[in-house]
Amino acid sequence: MEVAFSEMRNELQSQDALWRKIQLECQQLHAELLKIREYRDMQETQIKHQLSHAQLTEQLENRTAELLLLAQSEEHQREELKKIRNHVYQEEQSHRSEQERMKTEISDLTEELHQKEITIATIMEKAGLLERQLKMELELKDKLLAKQQLLDFQYKVIKSENTHLKEML
Repeated sequence: MEVAFSEMRNELQSQDALWRKIQLECQQLHAELLKIREYRDMQETQIKHQLSHAQLTEQLENRTAELLLLAQSEEHQREELKKIRNHVYQEEQSHRSEQERMKTEISDLTEELHQKEITIATIMEKAGLLERQLKMELELKDKLLAKQQLLDFQYKVIKSENTHLKEML
């Protein structure tokens, strides 16, 4: 039973570590997205100052294409994040159902243990009664044996007296 608890504890710790890793990755993705946006904004500001209108237009078109690619990449990352969240949710649900199953099992085992304790207490009580009865019977038999030995002794004495009296007659 302790092994099952240990295995469950290890599994819970593993799932917790996975969840923390996923949260960290989400934070990192968010930070990267912010950096990309800042970089884009900085690039746009620099381009406006350095290039002429024609070059600016060309650069903007290139940047727009890059931004579209980044937006697609961001969408892909969001989908991945959604998949990860769904997986984590399923793992949490599985974990909860496993916890409920274990709680039920522990409750059943506790009840079974309680019943066994009651049975042991009943057996111990009966054993105590039987022991007292045996002691009483042994005492009674000892008394009867002592009485019989006394009667045997008295019989032998009387027999010996009878024999002695017969000889005298």
